[in-house]
Amino acid sequence: MSTATKPKHIGRNISRIRELRGIKQEILAEAIGVSQQTVSSIEGSEEVEFKRLVEIAKVLGVSVEAIENFSEENMINYFNTFNDSPNNIFANNNNTCNFNPLDKVIELYERLVQVEKDKNEFLEKMLKEK
Repeated sequence: MSTATKPKHIGRNISRIRELRGIKQEILAEAIGVSQQTVSSIEGSEEVEFKRLVEIAKVLGVSVEAIENFSEENMINYFNTFNDSPNNIFANNNNTCNFNPLDKVIELYERLVQVEKDKNEFLEKMLKEK
């Protein structure tokens, strides 16, 4: 029987803390400037690059040590004092956007128009060839 301890799974700790905070992968991804798939990959990794870990810790409002030494009991104690933290970017919980939703709608519309233009050009080219 082995008494060796299992190495800490930093990605799983990040995932659990993110879930406890009620933050979706997409939100975390946007905050650290990566894709949602990258966040998913990070959460599946046993080890995470220190620089990336610092970025994630800041967004989650915890210290790097809190992520590395995560346990359910420690997190309950931490979250009991969480709203007092001056670095908590989610404490006001007013659900405001940090981008203009209309800009996103316009961007999507412009992309759809471009796709239609490309499709029309392709069809015209096909008709000319016949």
